[in-house]
Amino acid sequence: MRCTRSILAALVLAATAAGAGAQEMIPPEHASRFIGKNGMVCGKVERARFAQNSEGEPTFLYMGGAFPRHTFSARIPGSERAKFNPAPESLEGQDICVVGNIRRDASRAEIVVTGPADVKLATIR
Repeated sequence: MRCTRSILAALVLAATAAGAGAQEMIPPEHASRFIGKNGMVCGKVERARFAQNSEGEPTFLYMGGAFPRHTFSARIPGSERAKFNPAPESLEGQDICVVGNIRRDASRAEIVVTGPADVKLATIR
């Protein structure tokens, strides 16, 4: 597991170095330590949920444990959802990195996604 995370971190840092600048990979379980800071949270999307009947029609990508005991979520506002092709739910089960300002949402850490560029698929080879 530790080796897999190291490989993932190396690949993600290499992939993002040219664009957003190299950032330290933050595991979802540690994201709450970075509240109020910009960061890159990387891990497996345990569950993806489109809250169509909720205010703002957000899509949630839950990471860091099984829903509802997850430690981190990426919230995609309904206004940004159409920019994702395929739909964000297709990320369920995938390893991703989410870049942005880490906030507190209830007892968990969260990043509000401002567009598809904030979410990067991480591949392990």
